[in-house]
Amino acid sequence: MVAKLAVKETEISVMEVTRGEIDVMIVGNTPLIFNRMSQKVKMELLMPKGKKNAAEKASSLKHDPLAEFNDSIYKDFHDDNETLLVFPATAFKQAMSHAALDLPGASKSQIGRLTNIDGHNVNIFGRPQLLMSVVRSADQNRTPDVRTRAIVADWCCRIKATYTKPIIKDQAVANLLAAAGMNIGIGDYRVQKGAGSYGQFRLVSASDADFKRISKIGRKQQIQAMEDRECYDDESRELLSWFQVESNRRGFKVVA
Repeated sequence: MVAKLAVKETEISVMEVTRGEIDVMIVGNTPLIFNRMSQKVKMELLMPKGKKNAAEKASSLKHDPLAEFNDSIYKDFHDDNETLLVFPATAFKQAMSHAALDLPGASKSQIGRLTNIDGHNVNIFGRPQLLMSVVRSADQNRTPDVRTRAIVADWCCRIKATYTKPIIKDQAVANLLAAAGMNIGIGDYRVQKGAGSYGQFRLVSASDADFKRISKIGRKQQIQAMEDRECYDDESRELLSWFQVESNRRGFKVVA
């Protein structure tokens, strides 16, 4: 005779979750350096040309600062958009996830799953300027080089953060964004990397004086600033001036 095993039935209970969202106004505490990979570099990755010989190196420019300046920004090509300058929304989400590493009560992977920033890009308000600075290449010898990028000294933006309720609360999202602005930042040479202090930001209200002032610098002013190519500091001004004179003397054709 075969004994029958009793089957124990258990009820599965799943927490009801909903989508929460908060609108956040952000003002930069330190300048934002744009770090978009240029189209030229992307095409070289897609179809490498190979190493140049000595004759090719001598007859071509290693750098074209004005072209690099134009290529360094993330652009929105729609004329009806509020700004020309945009920044990937994922940069803010990654900043929140990295900020969770330094705060108790949350993990990087958990925050990555439970929070999101709406949209593909975030509109950045503020006037871009040309920055030329010495950087170290990623090769073994850390070879020095000069890189030209766009920098926005005073900037602000609006983002919509979404999250999973009730697992995470709106105050927790705000706290993470505040910590991300203080300890992580966005853009190149950001505070997260250790050496730089760029790309830091703070959370403000819509009535904040700095937010209201900077948010008036939109698409029209940014297009004009990209054409004017005003230098950010004296070093950039000196380097660009020398480059323009020297490139003309050597007969190289550069961006007008």
